[in-house]
Amino acid sequence: MRSPQPWSQRLRIPRIRTHMPLKTSSLLVLLLLLEGGMFSSSPPPSGLLEKLFQYIDLHQDEFVQTLTEWVAIESDSVQPMPHLRQKLSRMMVLAADKLQHLGAGVDFVDLGFQQMPDGQSLPLPPIILAELGNDPNKPTVCFYGHLDVQPAQKDDGWFTDPYTLTEVDGKLYGRGATDNKGPVLAWINAVSTFRALEQDLPVNIKFILEGMEEAGSVALEELIKRERDRFFSSVDYIVISDNLWISQRKPALTYGTRGNSYFLVEVKCRDQDFHSGTFGGILNEPVADLVALLGSLVDSSVHILIPEIYDQMAPITEEEKKMYETIDVNLEEYKNSSQVEKFLFDTKEELLMHLWRYPSLSIHGIEGAFDEPGTKTVIPGRVIGKFSIRLVPHMNLSVVEKQVKQHLEAVFSKRNSFNKMTVSMVLGLHPWVANINDTQYLAAKRAIRTVFGVEPDMIQDGSTIPIAKIFQDITQKSVMMLPLGAVDDGEHSQNEKINRWNYIEGSKLFATFFLELSKLR
Repeated sequence: MRSPQPWSQRLRIPRIRTHMPLKTSSLLVLLLLLEGGMFSSSPPPSGLLEKLFQYIDLHQDEFVQTLTEWVAIESDSVQPMPHLRQKLSRMMVLAADKLQHLGAGVDFVDLGFQQMPDGQSLPLPPIILAELGNDPNKPTVCFYGHLDVQPAQKDDGWFTDPYTLTEVDGKLYGRGATDNKGPVLAWINAVSTFRALEQDLPVNIKFILEGMEEAGSVALEELIKRERDRFFSSVDYIVISDNLWISQRKPALTYGTRGNSYFLVEVKCRDQDFHSGTFGGILNEPVADLVALLGSLVDSSVHILIPEIYDQMAPITEEEKKMYETIDVNLEEYKNSSQVEKFLFDTKEELLMHLWRYPSLSIHGIEGAFDEPGTKTVIPGRVIGKFSIRLVPHMNLSVVEKQVKQHLEAVFSKRNSFNKMTVSMVLGLHPWVANINDTQYLAAKRAIRTVFGVEPDMIQDGSTIPIAKIFQDITQKSVMMLPLGAVDDGEHSQNEKINRWNYIEGSKLFATFFLELSKLR
């Protein structure tokens, strides 16, 4: 299903995409309202919603300016450099000031220092815990976000300076624009709109904002455990907005992610490499053993060959299959944008189920093998194969680990090799799934219908987002993923962006979500 055209496209109003001063002429405001507004099928808002939407539209340049200021801070958590940690701390202070200006109580949680492998000790950026309202008659919703980013340099292939937010045809390019500074600010914009209009917030708001998500969320899980019976005790719902739609124009709600089990399989003859002219033909070569092992894991149709690996998988119900039919995916566009000649599946439903609901096994590489340009007649003495399995409900990590080890041991024993093989699972993350009938999912659906005029795509994510499962397991609260970004936003990539339309309409969406949640409560 394709989304209806925005009013501006139906009226053939030209796109206005240059930054404007804050005092915008009434004509330009009208044009922006027509272009940036809702899908044509959504009814006009009334009452309080109308005031909220008008305020957000009229102040959208201010909201973009704030995003510009946040993107300008190179809050890179991946590269362990003292000056970058200073910028991370500055980013956290800027966000805390913004929340305090809204009247929130803000607590900086000092995480101390991080000991790096090279011996240096680097300060960890604080985690922000903030609260706005404590009315026991209102639901309390906690928003999780992160303010750190992946590394970026212009000469990596960016069209523009990654830390200078640049608008081109309605696309706001900059590192962190969609991952995750834009969505964090959209939530803050929604709160600030209620404040500016002197309207009572319909829900109690809490924030947990971190600065180390891109580096593994160092110390976050421990903090959540410590705060389970304090900060999180009054929380009813947790919202994460750190992923993307599956469409460029149709909103989505995410209710599940796959888990991940990462394996290393080592084959060793000795620590030193061999000369192939001296030793070739008289010993079992580790690379040959390893290639045979890796080749035994999955076939050409991506079916995993490990015995009984599919037995634990939760069955796909008829109701679930129907949900795939309404999801807005154009396979031809998806194929072209992915730059692949052909997918293994010809229907949207088959493709999505194999991305989300079936386990998949991927081989990532071989450590220790010769991979440089040129020729080198070497026999590696020790090699390590790396592969992972994306897990789905109800696959158990310990069972999967046992199945993988038993399979590889059986294959290796048949080769009668004199080499030694060891298998280890170095990462194990469970899949996450939410109840789409939870109150906050129903409220989010209603909010999306109000703002965008369509039913959301109910999607899962084939990747692994550990924070959702961590929140759910530790706090025992309802967790929802409510993305704002379009599928082509390019998170982690060159030319990351968020569309102005997504950013502004996302701010309206969060404001509407507050109201709908209070009604359903």
